[in-house]
Amino acid sequence: MSQSRPQVPFATRYARSGMVCSVDHLASEAGVSLLRAGGSAADAAVAASAVLAVTTQHMCGMGGDLWALVHHTDGAAPAALNASGRAGSGADPEALRGEGRTRMRFRSDIRSVPVPGCVDGWMSLHERFGQAPLAEVLAPAIDLASSGFPLSFHGAAAAALLDGVANTDDYSPQGQPGELVTRPGVAAALREIVEGGREAYYGGDFGRDLIELGGGEYSAADLARSQAEWVTPLRADAWGHRLWTVPPNSQGYLTLAGAWIACELDLPADPDDPLFAHLLAEAAKQAGWDRPAVLWDDADGAALIAPERLAPRRAAILPDAAAALGAGSGTGDTMYLAAVDADRMGVSLIQSNAGGWGIGLWTPTHRISLHNRGIGFNLVEGHPAEYGPGRRPPHTLAPALVQRADGSLRSVVGTMGGDAQPQVLLQVLARALCLGEEPATAIGSGRWRWGAAEGTGFDTWADPGNLQLYIEGNAAWAGSDSIADLAQRGHRVGVDGPHDNSYGHAHLIEIHDGMLAGASDPRALTGATVGY
Repeated sequence: MSQSRPQVPFATRYARSGMVCSVDHLASEAGVSLLRAGGSAADAAVAASAVLAVTTQHMCGMGGDLWALVHHTDGAAPAALNASGRAGSGADPEALRGEGRTRMRFRSDIRSVPVPGCVDGWMSLHERFGQAPLAEVLAPAIDLASSGFPLSFHGAAAAALLDGVANTDDYSPQGQPGELVTRPGVAAALREIVEGGREAYYGGDFGRDLIELGGGEYSAADLARSQAEWVTPLRADAWGHRLWTVPPNSQGYLTLAGAWIACELDLPADPDDPLFAHLLAEAAKQAGWDRPAVLWDDADGAALIAPERLAPRRAAILPDAAAALGAGSGTGDTMYLAAVDADRMGVSLIQSNAGGWGIGLWTPTHRISLHNRGIGFNLVEGHPAEYGPGRRPPHTLAPALVQRADGSLRSVVGTMGGDAQPQVLLQVLARALCLGEEPATAIGSGRWRWGAAEGTGFDTWADPGNLQLYIEGNAAWAGSDSIADLAQRGHRVGVDGPHDNSYGHAHLIEIHDGMLAGASDPRALTGATVGY
């Protein structure tokens, strides 16, 4: 079967009662099946997330982390869930420095694996906001894991990287799109959770496998401690709306900071104007250039988005020149989903392995890949984000949620994309809130992103004085005249291919006059917006 990338028409989908957007049509359909059966948006989100842990383990899974925002009551702040894992009690930064390490290893080192928080996140979200029994919520994922699912285009490409990797026999490196894949180990793990809750997972075979793989990195007490907690969300007002995200250790503050700065700029009405790209890119750069120095587990998120901190950054932006920045300090695979139910509860949920399959280690019992989110830690002695026992690393995952001025739900939105997540969200929010574009246009239009000339997608801000502005090949600014215009403003410009994964898989659901309108990112190829 050919693996060519199709180019298809892209349109906003509408529904009256409920809607789910995700990177996989099987997950979106599972979520809507819960809504139809009387479940809440939280049930739908957990169901879809669990399906994605089965069908798209090259992007997310039960060995990764999870964050969520829940709009539950008009006029109230959303609930914010941090289910990002902590480093094990055996974490030893001195040992890494003694090996000559200056940064956490990206692959094949268990020390870059905090205790995965995804399952704790599911349990916390379902316990607080779920209505359907957990067995019903996880049933679609269990069925797909045990009976099989068709391998996606991206899944087949990712499986080719697993040749010779231990405990990955569920996947064939020669797998083709449409090939039936079963995940019996994952099905067993999900059944264990249904029957015994989080203890059956963290205190069962998964936990024992992790402790053994860790060789002293983790203890039973590390796994007994829940990785999920409800935290205070962050808010900033922009374009007449309340914008919400999750607090540090997430980089979500960059979305709000970038939007606040951009709202203070005179954006052109035409998004194809290179000035539109220039001003938004400069807003994102001013928001994020010092992230490595200011983001850690206990950082003050409200202070990071305070107007008195952001106003000088806005003042540094010029319409005809890129701002110069000094040096800072030293492409993820993630999935985002959105769900809204008939009561207008909205869930903005993001789940991730960090980079691709994660660290490249799989648990032997359940065949679950482990994330590498510990790459966010710093190895500079005394740094606030230094790797150490019980600490959470700086996190790229940054779901967002928008309320109108009266506190009613306007939209749930998010994206994958490593360091570029806040940059992608800034562009989607500017198009939707400032320009009034419908979801399909806001999601499907070409994008820009900041990046290092060479990097992993997680080191954008390592040297902010040497950034390159990349333009997606399908963007209006990818033409030679626009590239010349941006270069004249002082940008080092590169052009990527059209509909490139490094520009995120964003999904958006909006509520207008009682109707739901949504769009899943066409870059995902298998994504779907499903409603009823």
